[in-house]
Amino acid sequence: MVRHLGIFTPDAVQLIFSGKKKIDGRFSQIKIPPFGKVGRGDQVLMKVAGEKIVGQFTVDRVLSFDHPQPEELALLRRKYARDLELPKTFWLDHERVNYVTLMFIKSVSKFLVAPEVPKKDLRPWVVLE
Repeated sequence: MVRHLGIFTPDAVQLIFSGKKKIDGRFSQIKIPPFGKVGRGDQVLMKVAGEKIVGQFTVDRVLSFDHPQPEELALLRRKYARDLELPKTFWLDHERVNYVTLMFIKSVSKFLVAPEVPKKDLRPWVVLE
């Protein structure tokens, strides 16, 4: 098991806690974590930018796509849009991406006391262990 620290929007965190967001998707132009770095059984600490770590989830399974074609992105959208719970404008803003990581979420928990993880940079994802 590997631990990760992911930066999330406040809305995404609430959707994960409520159970509506069942998949966390990371889309990028360059090959950065979590692409190729996250796997089944890994723990993801959830942090809202500028705030403390608020919770965590376990990764149930991962789907990764290296340079997906537009028709593949359209298929992902049709198949997983409901469970990704992304803003409507997201798909227009991400018509051309080179790397996609879909992490299926299970075992979500909130923290009463946030763990301390030193992070002072702008990376949206950090592999901790």
